[in-house]
Amino acid sequence: MQYTVVILSALAAFSLANTGPAQAAGKHYTIALVPGLTTDAFYITMRKGAQAAADTVGDTLNFQGAPDFNPVTQVPVLDAVIARHPDAILIAPTDKVQLVEPLKKAVAAGIKVITVDTFIGTGRYQTGTGNADFPLAYVASDNLLGGQIAARALAKAIGDKGKVYVSNVKPGVSTTDQREEGFKDEMKLHPGITVLDTQFNDDDANKAAGQLQSVMARNPDLAGVFGANLFSAIGAANGVKQGGGSGRVKVVAFDAPTTIVGQIKSGLVDLAIAQHPAEIGYFGVVAAHAALDGNSIPTSIGTGFTVIDKSNVDDPAVARFIYSN
Repeated sequence: MQYTVVILSALAAFSLANTGPAQAAGKHYTIALVPGLTTDAFYITMRKGAQAAADTVGDTLNFQGAPDFNPVTQVPVLDAVIARHPDAILIAPTDKVQLVEPLKKAVAAGIKVITVDTFIGTGRYQTGTGNADFPLAYVASDNLLGGQIAARALAKAIGDKGKVYVSNVKPGVSTTDQREEGFKDEMKLHPGITVLDTQFNDDDANKAAGQLQSVMARNPDLAGVFGANLFSAIGAANGVKQGGGSGRVKVVAFDAPTTIVGQIKSGLVDLAIAQHPAEIGYFGVVAAHAALDGNSIPTSIGTGFTVIDKSNVDDPAVARFIYSN
């Protein structure tokens, strides 16, 4: 099953992406892509989509980031990128508050800023209000809806009763905050399900696995877990296996690395929600190029996601959304 958000007003701005090879007469720009971290298949796939768009419109794409998802390491990278003065920066902020001031430096330097995957402030830009509405656009999937879909799937898998919890990264990350929010909002509609305290793993799959086993030890009747991002999902799935809960504790994963395929087929993971990172990167570059050409662009651009389970994991139309390195 595939869910895609289409913003019709974006089509005019994005039409230049279908013009084929870049035309010599057009302007060419330098666009920097600063991912949440460089080693994640999600951001590697995003880079591929961004590069495809850059090749189409004739722009130069520079990819530079930190090896971990942390504002302490991302800010120095951003400062170095700003010093080279690209025409635009696409960035997945690692904190919705701590990246505000660093990104203001980019705008002050005359660099256009678009956030991808994650956002700063509330994610509502160009409103004329607040301290963090200055980026031109936010390109991402609908994370609130993704969390809701995850909750519905998990509720169905456990027969609408039992204990569940969210394995999450840390507070303050815009996307995973929204996924948890959507999950918990949906679970309020399922009175037979008890949502335990969220466990934060600092993007460490091993820590997430250990937390799963600890939660299961305290709650032997644990019925399910929702991994709110890649490392949370992988860690939770491994924790279920290591703790002897395979088949009994249902796992819903947000994000879909290649390892998800085997985990779904084995039953370790019951369902995965795949974002479309290549589309996020692609439309991020196209939007930046359009803005640099002086065109208006939507402030919010949705790329949707695809739900993967045993019934469709081998379908080529679905498999293309599994993240590749």
